[in-house]
Amino acid sequence: MNETFRPVVAITMGDPAGIGPEIVLGCMLDQGVYEACRPFVIGSIAILERAARVLGKEVELHKISDPEEARYECGIIDVLETGDYDTDQVEWGVISATAGQMAYDFIRKSIELGLAGKIHAVSTAPIHKQAIKKIGVAEPGHTEIYQHMTKSPYALTMFSCHKLRVFFVSRHLSLMDAIKFADRKHILENVKAIDGELRNVGIENPLIAVAGLNPHNGDNGLFGTEEITDIGPAVEDAKALGINAVGPIPGDSVFHIGKSGKFDAILSLYHDQGHIACKTLDFEKSITITWGLPFIRGSVDHGTAFDIAGKGIASCTSMIESTLVSAEYAARKYARANA
Repeated sequence: MNETFRPVVAITMGDPAGIGPEIVLGCMLDQGVYEACRPFVIGSIAILERAARVLGKEVELHKISDPEEARYECGIIDVLETGDYDTDQVEWGVISATAGQMAYDFIRKSIELGLAGKIHAVSTAPIHKQAIKKIGVAEPGHTEIYQHMTKSPYALTMFSCHKLRVFFVSRHLSLMDAIKFADRKHILENVKAIDGELRNVGIENPLIAVAGLNPHNGDNGLFGTEEITDIGPAVEDAKALGINAVGPIPGDSVFHIGKSGKFDAILSLYHDQGHIACKTLDFEKSITITWGLPFIRGSVDHGTAFDIAGKGIASCTSMIESTLVSAEYAARKYARANA
């Protein structure tokens, strides 16, 4: 982390009927967050006041219309609202169009600020897919919305968990479709993108490990040939381009090796291969970073938890971690750009 530069980080409140308001408040009351960045909330003062009552906290909410108006002092929560909503229609744990509209507007405002260069990163609380569908949002989730609205050529997903940086060839595909998708072309595209993004945050010549697909890497074709036909050749293609790539490394050992910090990144070939490894290591500190956008975007990797929303028992650990890691990479990116 750059010791002098504290990036401006917008924290979106997520679906107001879920645990987002509670965990965002918890994050904004953490002194360490203010030491790492200049955070403010894009959300609703009325909903945050409701969440504060649930948590039994007395908070000072400071309404702003621009990040330049924020005080960035722990104990004073700067809030940028996106409109007037009938918040009485929002009930804890209930899917509604009002909640979906609010969550979507928070995202859009963060993108507007990011494209205007007024923030360096955004840390997002969870949204509910059915709620945003009620207002006609075509994209299935956060990542697709950010990629589409920023017109970014790609949105590369990375899990951060302690010393692990785990990327994914694909995300939400069936296992059979994901295996077909993890071909030579797509693996190479991902390795090239990972190399570029990590260099942009000051990691020179990053060592990228590519996971194997089959048991024991297919054991020379006995248990599958993908390592021979696609994965290994993709790694060699990357090396020919000057990229520091290794693999395939068996999927049952690559994450164990990686948790010591041996690799700068690991490319997982499908969603659960990497998710299971990270979430088993530390569920609450497994958070998502989205690369390829004009700004850093981090997110918790859990849902709206409607079953416990409004009960004051949700952990804010992941929200804090998402904000801290987003701030770290934003500061790295700033330092690199201004070196």
